[in-house]
Amino acid sequence: MIRVEADCFEQFVPKGGFVCRKGEALDNWVGIIDGLVKINNFSPSGKNVTFAGVPTGGWFGEGSLLKDQTRKYDVMALRDTRVARMPRETFEWLLEVSLPFTRFLLMQLNERLGQFIGLVENDRMLDIDTRVARCLAAMFNSHLYPGLEKLVQISQEEIGYLSGASRQRANQALQLLEKEGLLRLDYGGIRVLDLEGLRHFQA
Repeated sequence: MIRVEADCFEQFVPKGGFVCRKGEALDNWVGIIDGLVKINNFSPSGKNVTFAGVPTGGWFGEGSLLKDQTRKYDVMALRDTRVARMPRETFEWLLEVSLPFTRFLLMQLNERLGQFIGLVENDRMLDIDTRVARCLAAMFNSHLYPGLEKLVQISQEEIGYLSGASRQRANQALQLLEKEGLLRLDYGGIRVLDLEGLRHFQA
């Protein structure tokens, strides 16, 4: 752990700034110390497609590091965000010497695969109200985002970005979910009251 602490470094990214850019060479693994980012790309027609939101405690980019690829997506800060960067050499060293780290990565990749399969289902099969519910529920994955509390400091605009809805439509969906008793809209965030209910909600 001494080497990890010595090698990792912190970076501040303002709201709207890029944590990573598509096409960049991958030279570190990225974690969110405090804040929220979205992983997104643009379709050939110019449509903005959001793949995932990564809140405080989450890490991303391990798949591309393992495959030694350039980055396939942009990562943008949805609010002022502090990120941790672990150099590739440290990441590869940990993979070689630490069985617990290897297990963690296997679980991370498995959970991420499930998340993206769910994203495809949400985008193709679900209405916006249900997409917003699933989007919120997906942020409470203890493997991908450890330590996230039931009060999510996220705005309606940010929920819209992550679920592919306008701010106004996301607000309508959140009000519906509040009436269903699944969450409460608090000042500065959203308090989840029934996580399993959000995961299984159908409009």
